[in-house]
Amino acid sequence: MLRTTPRNTPQAGHGPSARSDAAGETSVADLATIARGLAAAFDSARSRGEGRYGYAEHGVGTSYLGTSTGLRLRDQQGDGRLELTGRSADGSRSAWAGLGSTAIAGLDVARLERDVAQRLDWGARRHEIEAGRYETILPPSAVADLMIDAYWSMGGLDAHEGRTVYSRADGGTRVGESLTSVPLTLRSDPAMAGKESTPFVEAAASSRLSSVFDNGLPLVPTDWIREGTLTSLLQTRHSAAVTGLETTPFIGNLELTGAQTHDDIDALVADTQRGLLLTCLWYIREVDPQTLLLTGLTRDGVFLVEGGQVVGAVTNFRFNESPVAMLKRVNGVGGTVDTFAREFGDYFTRTRMPALRVADFNMSTVSQAS
Repeated sequence: MLRTTPRNTPQAGHGPSARSDAAGETSVADLATIARGLAAAFDSARSRGEGRYGYAEHGVGTSYLGTSTGLRLRDQQGDGRLELTGRSADGSRSAWAGLGSTAIAGLDVARLERDVAQRLDWGARRHEIEAGRYETILPPSAVADLMIDAYWSMGGLDAHEGRTVYSRADGGTRVGESLTSVPLTLRSDPAMAGKESTPFVEAAASSRLSSVFDNGLPLVPTDWIREGTLTSLLQTRHSAAVTGLETTPFIGNLELTGAQTHDDIDALVADTQRGLLLTCLWYIREVDPQTLLLTGLTRDGVFLVEGGQVVGAVTNFRFNESPVAMLKRVNGVGGTVDTFAREFGDYFTRTRMPALRVADFNMSTVSQAS
């Protein structure tokens, strides 16, 4: 499905300009390169008797911010995503890959097709394993879903009041506390190349995470976790005054960097003696906010790795994990790349993540959808 949509809601931006400037537009022509790439992918799949399905969308969002005190700001940014799903001829195997970008024409359809075709080939061999704790390789998409949930749970007031995983047991927040010995940095930056986001606060209504009284406040690069230590929480000016921390509002992109041990996910697989390789996560729900325990399902392929090679597919699982606790068990980190979250990509498209290898990832039960 190809879709282009003019949007009236802000997605991200390059900065303020005159309020009289017209809203941005998109057109079918912006999807021409993607359409040609998809045609080649469909032809290739058809020659193998496989199906290809997916979703491509590009929109341009323009927002205008004005206040009674004379503040006038305008922001505009493109927002594109591409998802590709493959299915075997008999319908028994499926695979997925996706990417997001401010400019959809730059998305690499051939890369997605290679990933989908490879996973379908891996799935031709089946192995039976039980639920349990496994060394697990999470691709960037799965890491994005888990880190987005960790980010959205960083409300400063909630942490200060003892409600979240970022609350200190004896009161206050865990800012300044080491969350992991692995020197990973979780950060946001309105000017992140290719993932630009709105460079000022724009709140249509106040909540525990945002305030209309902060509208127009400039946003700056912010480290939420710096080299394994919690350094910032989502703060309005009001919550910052309550918690005694800096004002660090929500920013519309997210990146995980640092501690790289391997070039990419293929190198992580080659360095794994026995474990699981995931495709993506789905239906993620919070179980316990005070530990940020999440539950959800794997989807579109879980693969068994033995002796540094993928030897076939296994069942899908329900998992139970906390992305914060999981950081302590990371034992392999790939290079940070542009990615697209399968679960939360509908709401938050701008992510850059590495693949991670995590010890003892909890696959709690076999998924009934398998």
